[in-house]
Formats: sequence, C-alpha cells, structure tokens
Amino acid sequence: MPETTIRIATRESALALWQANHVAALINQRFPDVVTEIHGMTTQGDRNKVSPLGEIGGKGVFVKELETALLDGSVDIAVHSMKDVPAELPEGLAITGICERANPHDAFVSNSYRTIADLPAGSVVGSSSARRCLQLARRYPHLTFKDLRGNVDTRLKKLDAGDYDAIILAVAGLERLGLAERVAEAISADDCLPAAGQGAVGIEARQDDVQTNNIIAAITHEETFRCVMSERAVTAALGATCTLPIAVFARRENDNLEIRAFVSDLDGNETISEQTSGAYADAASLASNLGERLVAAGALDLINAH
Repeated sequence: MPETTIRIATRESALALWQANHVAALINQRFPDVVTEIHGMTTQGDRNKVSPLGEIGGKGVFVKELETALLDGSVDIAVHSMKDVPAELPEGLAITGICERANPHDAFVSNSYRTIADLPAGSVVGSSSARRCLQLARRYPHLTFKDLRGNVDTRLKKLDAGDYDAIILAVAGLERLGLAERVAEAISADDCLPAAGQGAVGIEARQDDVQTNNIIAAITHEETFRCVMSERAVTAALGATCTLPIAVFARRENDNLEIRAFVSDLDGNETISEQTSGAYADAASLASNLGERLVAAGALDLINAH
C-alpha cells in the first residue's frame, strides 16, 4: 500500500503553526501510519501589518493564499482560525472538519489593571477588531480605542512598551501560545460577543478529496462543528463579503442551543442585537431563523449603506 501523506497549509505565525501542528498531532494519534507535512505560507494579511483589515479585504486576507494552494493541489488541507474564514468559500472547497473549541471569549490584557472596568477615563485600548472596539466602546464610552495590528508577540511588546494601557486579544490564542498568565480578564459575552468561530481551529479541504476528508472526519469535534457552522450560517445570511462588525456566538447547554448575534455600522451609531434558542438538534433551522430576524431588523440596510 502506498504511504498516505497529508500536506498541511498554514500561515507562519507562531499561533498558526501551533494550530497546524495540533491538527497534525490529532491525525497522527488517530492514524499512526499517515505522514503529515507542514507547509508554511505568508498571506496578504501577514505582509501588510499597517492597514486596518477592513481596508485590505477583511479577515479573508489571511486565507486566500492557502486556498490557492488547495485548489492547485500543492497541499491537501489548510488549517485556519475559524474566525478568519469568510462565510463564502471558493468553489470546490469546504470546511470539512473543526477541532474542539477552546475558550471563545476575548481577553483583556493589561500590566496595570485587573479588569477592563478598572481602566480610568481616557485609557488607550488597542485592538485590530472593529467588532471588539465598537462593542466595548458602547459599554465603556470613557475609553479610547485605537487600531493595533501584528502577531500576538508584536502586540504584547507594544503594550509592554507603554503604547497602550491595555489590549484586547483572544483568550484561546494566548492559552495556545503558553501565555495564559497575560489574560487579566476573560471578557463576558454580555460585554463583547465573540466573533463567529472564535476559539475554534478549522480544516479546509477539497470537497472531492474523499480519502483526506474521511481522515478529517475522524478528528472532528461534532459539537464544535455544529455550533461554529451555525454561527457561520448566520454571518452568511448577512453577506459573505461583509466587513462590518458582526458577532455571532452559539452555545450548547444539554439538549438546548442558544445563538446570539450583534451587528453594527462602522461608527457604532446603529446596532442590532438578536438571539434565539431551541433544540440542539435544530441548529440549522435556528441559525436560519436568526439570520432572517437580523435581516428583518435592518442588518442588510447597515451593510448596504457601508
């Protein structure tokens, strides 16, 4: 029998490489005879660390080069932070697996304050995410939010240098990099609803690659997959290319599923919040219903006005 090799495309940041190696380890644990190869790549989002994401194409700038490699057959799967994956994928590709979700919440990181509520008026908070900044600005209008790009290490160095009083990152990313001690506070979803897919590592593959997808199915965490795909169904209802601040978070409790969503214009002047809950088995219909409710509440008007 010929040797099976899974070639894994990933960005080359420390966090992305952790994710790719995590997927490789899961494959090797389940299929000891499968060889895994890590193929590091640089994306447009990695090359341009200055421009706000909304100006260079949104979070999709972190996945396009990896998808090109999938389509031309030079790799077999691409590993992504699910919050970076656009709702619409290139024809022939699909998210065929998602690993068990880590902590989905946003992290308040500061060297001087224990919680975001402790920050005095005028404190400067750094984040690259309009979703985070606009939600937190509504809750803490006395704070100043400024754009902050770069990998996790770069952002932490800017905080440590005194450029910011605090920064907002993802709890999961810091924990995966062994930096859990930098998390001063995991911010409540009531203050800042997470992005769709936050905390989850996804695997993208060619839809017709049966052998690879059978392997990926064996390492997929079913609950995470259903929750994240529900979140993505809501964002898809709002338009795959939307660059507006959108948050969607699905959470299972026993046999129940709750999905919450937040949409804002870029100035934070108009916001829409909706939620739904029902049977976990009805996740797809719950997500569809929530998307319809957001549209009925005027979410597409916000998007089309952008």
